Amino acid sequence: MIPTLTDGVVTLRAHRPDDVPGVLEQSLDPVSQRWTTVPVPYSRADAEHFVGRIMPGGWADDSEWGFALEVAGRFAGSVSLRPAGDGRAEVGYGALPSARGHGHVERGLRLLLDWGFTAKDLRTVIWWAHVGNWPSRRLAWRLGFTVEGTVRDWQPQRGDLRTSWVGTLLREDPREPRTTWLDNPVVEGDGARLRPFTDADVPRVVEGLGDPGTQYWLAFLPREPDFAAGARYVEQVQERLATGHTITWAWSAADDDALLGVVGLYRIPEEAELGYWTHPEARGRGLTVRAARLAVRHAFGELGLPRLAAYASAPNAASLGVLEALGMRRTGVRRRAARTGAGEVVDLVGYDLLPDEVG
Repeated sequence: MIPTLTDGVVTLRAHRPDDVPGVLEQSLDPVSQRWTTVPVPYSRADAEHFVGRIMPGGWADDSEWGFALEVAGRFAGSVSLRPAGDGRAEVGYGALPSARGHGHVERGLRLLLDWGFTAKDLRTVIWWAHVGNWPSRRLAWRLGFTVEGTVRDWQPQRGDLRTSWVGTLLREDPREPRTTWLDNPVVEGDGARLRPFTDADVPRVVEGLGDPGTQYWLAFLPREPDFAAGARYVEQVQERLATGHTITWAWSAADDDALLGVVGLYRIPEEAELGYWTHPEARGRGLTVRAARLAVRHAFGELGLPRLAAYASAPNAASLGVLEALGMRRTGVRRRAARTGAGEVVDLVGYDLLPDEVG
C-alpha cells in the first residue's frame, strides 16, 4: 500500500494515469534531460511506462519508493528513495519547470525524508548530482545534506559517465544548512555593475585570463587558458560561494552587460581580502576602481566585515593605483614574497582598509 503524505501545501501520493502528460512535459524539458537519466528522445509511451510500470514496480519489488508530487491538485514532479539495504537509501527528485523555484520540491523532500527515517527506519540517505547542477546542490544543502566530495566519472547517463557530487544526510542530522552559502547579489552604482557569472561569460573570461598583462601579474591563473579553463573558472566561483569562502562578481559598465573584469571578496570572514582583474578592453577607463569600490562598500555594509586586506606585486603600478584610489593604506612589504607569470621573484605590498575609512 503506497502511503499519502501531506503538509497541507504539497502532497506525496501514488502515481496515476492522469500524471502522464506532466511526466512527459517534465522529461522533455532541456534542464531535466541535461541533469537526469531520462531517455532522449522521450515519448508519451515512455511516460506511460514510467507511470504504469516503473513506479508501481519499484513498490512491488521494494527497489524504489517513488511518489508523485502534487500541488494544488496538479502533478508537479516526482520524488523517491531507492533503498540500498542496511538502513541506507538514495534520494532522487525532479519537477516540472512550472513547479521550480517555489519551494514545492523542498517541501516534498522533507515529507519524504521524514517518512523514510521513521516508517522505513533509514539511517543514512545519500544524494548524488552531476557537477554543475547547482539547483540540486543548493536544495540538498537546505535540507541538511553534507557534501562529502566529488567522484570522477561515476554516474552513468545515456552511455557516458558523469563526474558527480555526493552528499549524505543521517537520521540524527538537523534538516537545515550545516554550512554557509554566500549570496552573490547584483550591486550597482557609479556607472558600474557587479553581478553573478553566467555561462555566457566564459569566452570573455578566457580573453581576460589569457591577456598578456593578466598572465604576467597573476601567476596563479591557468596558463594559456582555453574554453574548458574558462568554464572551470566559472565553476570554481560557484563552488567558493557554496562553501562560504569567496564572493566573486563579474563586473560590467552599468549600460552594457559585457564582462569587463572580476572583483572578489576572498576568505570571508576571517581574513577577508579584496582581489580583482580587468579585461583589456576596460583598462584606463577608471572602471576597475568603481567596481572595486562597490565590492568594498558591500563588504563593510551588507557583510559587516571589520577589515579588508589587499595585496599587489610591488612593480604592478596599475594595481597599486587601484588600491590607493580606494583609500587603502599600506601595511608593509613582504620581500620576495610573490612571483610573476614569467617566474620573476618580486616584493608583495600589503594594504588594508577599515569601515570608517571608506570614501
